[in-house]
Amino acid sequence: MNDGSTDDTENVLKKFKQRENFRYFHQKNSGQGNARNFAINHAEGQVILFIGDDIYAEEGFLQKHVDFHLDNPQINYSCLGRIEWFPENQITSFMEWLTNGGPQFAYQKLIDSKEASFWYFYTSNISIKKEILLNEKFDPDFKSYGWEDIELAYRLKNKFDLKIIYKSNILAYHDHQISEDSLKKRMISIGKSAKIFEYKAKNLNVVPKGIKLVLLTLISSRISLLFLWILKYLINNPFQKYYWYALSKRYFLIGLKNVK
Repeated sequence: MNDGSTDDTENVLKKFKQRENFRYFHQKNSGQGNARNFAINHAEGQVILFIGDDIYAEEGFLQKHVDFHLDNPQINYSCLGRIEWFPENQITSFMEWLTNGGPQFAYQKLIDSKEASFWYFYTSNISIKKEILLNEKFDPDFKSYGWEDIELAYRLKNKFDLKIIYKSNILAYHDHQISEDSLKKRMISIGKSAKIFEYKAKNLNVVPKGIKLVLLTLISSRISLLFLWILKYLINNPFQKYYWYALSKRYFLIGLKNVK
């Protein structure tokens, strides 16, 4: 599914189409949720596999997803694979923090072959029955990055008792060099989407309130950030993660305030 890309994606797909048997669709950019809904409606298979355009799969990746669904034919069973950074890239301390305590992934909290909660519906590497997605789709109200996949999983859990089974051996690599400079845009977007998510799922505590909000406001204040920034440069590694955490929460809170 080509969601209105402005690079050479269209031409590359046409070249591959000449020698490979696959279908692709192109539409004006309308956001990843709408793009996925469009693709779901046109998919012919019984299982939908979600990955990103910057994901490289290991050999046998597709077969492992297929085998899971053959072993678990129930409509409400989905398979969550693992994502690691593409090893040929320079994996920085910031990127390691993103996936170990930061806002990217939290695979370290999961147990292999056990059920994960709907909070781990990571659409970088997950497969799910098409039939269940024809009943509940991605919500088009999520216009920016963040939460649209978790919100869908929340509805699927409530309506169909969605089971997300984590399989650590179904591995793919994220080929995306991410720097601290990208944190502001990412976290503001996540903050905006969190507000929308909580509006739709009022029984969930997506948006911090009360004491938690006060603590996050204090931690992410300019004075706290300056203090942590100084420590980061004086002592280096031990305080990097605390600075990034506080900075991410500052941008997250800004995103919350920017939702009308």
